[in-house]
Amino acid sequence: MSLLNSQSAPLIQVDNLSKSFGDHLALDKVSFSIEKGQPIALVGPNGAGKTTLFSLLCGYLLPSSGTITIAGLMAGDANLFGKLAALPQDAQFDPRFSIAHQLTFYAQLQGLTRKNAQKEAQRTLELVGLADTLKAKPDELSHGMRKRVAIAQTLIGSPEIVMLDEATAGLDPINAREVRQLVASLSSEITFILSSHDLSELERLCSQVLYIEKGQLKQHQNLQSEEQQGFLTIRMRKAYDNFLPLMAGVADVQHIEQTQNNEFLITTGLVSPESEPLDLQILKLCHQHKWQYSQLTNGKTLENRLF
Repeated sequence: MSLLNSQSAPLIQVDNLSKSFGDHLALDKVSFSIEKGQPIALVGPNGAGKTTLFSLLCGYLLPSSGTITIAGLMAGDANLFGKLAALPQDAQFDPRFSIAHQLTFYAQLQGLTRKNAQKEAQRTLELVGLADTLKAKPDELSHGMRKRVAIAQTLIGSPEIVMLDEATAGLDPINAREVRQLVASLSSEITFILSSHDLSELERLCSQVLYIEKGQLKQHQNLQSEEQQGFLTIRMRKAYDNFLPLMAGVADVQHIEQTQNNEFLITTGLVSPESEPLDLQILKLCHQHKWQYSQLTNGKTLENRLF
């Protein structure tokens, strides 16, 4: 039976969590709860305390004060072994040994027999689309492939919580998309906590965001809340003459403002049931004037919501 599914309390509960390193306060009375489900975004500038929070959740560090419970158990409890996995941003593999050797070794550390560990290495590589790299050594793989192998490592043993720190950093668009698709496909079984500076990537995947700054939790938002209704965001490929007045003239557009270079936030008015959907009206206007856009999304962007 799944340990995490057996609990009625939040999957993760953090209360007044603080962590100091000497005179430096890395986390300051952070509190939040996370339910099992869709991926959670962890956002903040460098040095905000994100990596420290990851380390505390994993049980690598002990809090200076406050508590962390995961499925009702204290972080670091032996009963959580194999239920939680984390991928640091700069995780490396030993260049001397094959991918199969290293993943098999990590699986054996979780208590699997060598035969089952070999099967687990094969299974996790298949999940990330790299089943044919078993015999390869890390230096024979591209950066993107090594990153996906590292994600495969976190999936060994079918953990129920996976924390990924900058999982797509440095990846080309194709590899980054494959990682996003993998996370989305596994989200019914695994609760992912994703840390990244790429806010557009996080808003594609995540249902909630935790924003940490200077060790304090500044915001904990539901990205799918009703507050998102009534807004559209459009990002144009370049500036166009008369874009603002023509867009403002669309019947169901109440207000439009430029939020950054070539990006606009549209506030919708009361839409008549007989009206054509506003996003379709906007697309038709773009087509009519041969305006090229790169993105049209419901709601505000994550960047606009946070900042």
